[in-house]
Amino acid sequence: MTQAVQVVPSRWERFKQSDFLYYFKRDKVAMTSFTVFMVILVMSLASPLIAPHNPYDLSTIDIMDAELPPSWMEDGDATFPLGTDEQGRDILSTILYGSRLSLTIGFAAVGLQLFLGTVIGLSAGYFGGRVDSFLMRFADVQLSFSTMMVAIIVSAIFKASFGSEFFSQYAVLMLVVIIGIAEWPQYARTIRASVLAEKKKEYVEAARVMGFKAPRIMFRHILPNCLSPILVISTVQVANAIMSEAALSFLGLGLPVDQPSLGALSVSALSTSSRALGGSRRSQVWF
Repeated sequence: MTQAVQVVPSRWERFKQSDFLYYFKRDKVAMTSFTVFMVILVMSLASPLIAPHNPYDLSTIDIMDAELPPSWMEDGDATFPLGTDEQGRDILSTILYGSRLSLTIGFAAVGLQLFLGTVIGLSAGYFGGRVDSFLMRFADVQLSFSTMMVAIIVSAIFKASFGSEFFSQYAVLMLVVIIGIAEWPQYARTIRASVLAEKKKEYVEAARVMGFKAPRIMFRHILPNCLSPILVISTVQVANAIMSEAALSFLGLGLPVDQPSLGALSVSALSTSSRALGGSRRSQVWF
């Protein structure tokens, strides 16, 4: 008599049969948004191959090409499809390279936020008592300040401690740390609320009876059941991290001039529009 051999499905098979993929394939908005995101991600990663110019190569930048209009406008140049900025860099190339840099900062900063928020939220929700009170009061104090204020304070502390030259050399790493420190309380509070509901369930009690230690129960049993709100927050926080990087670059606390990003593009666009607006006002006064 032969025994039936039970075939354990692989991770890919379990993923294809998961509820996540089932509902994702039936949500047209989610699929369209994911497609647009993947196009932007692929274009940013392939920027060295598809960009007309390299904005990091200062030897190819000519200040005489500064502030050229797009190629389809009068006085435009075909070699600069979207025109140039005030330093003579091709705007299309700067968008492609800057998107890659901004996406890197966004994902890395969200990863740091996720790590800090997960550890602190799990600890506060699982242990409770004084640990919960101390960690959550610390999060409340940080939440009482705006994200940009915390980022500006931390950025100023880094610059004063290590110097402007060190900050410029490790600007990407510094921005990841700054934005990550400024945004972790949202993860911590969300995860804590989920842990408070999960730790009273039977599977947690069974894990305790079996003698599992607290870290294993927290990360192997409770955390997988708290991933849904974490994923929702992460999709929003990536965009917030990119906007924070742009705002810090606009305030002069972000990336240096020789590392173009979406924040540097916003600074260039605002300065150009303000000069144009000022010129139009002066012409109105003159006439």
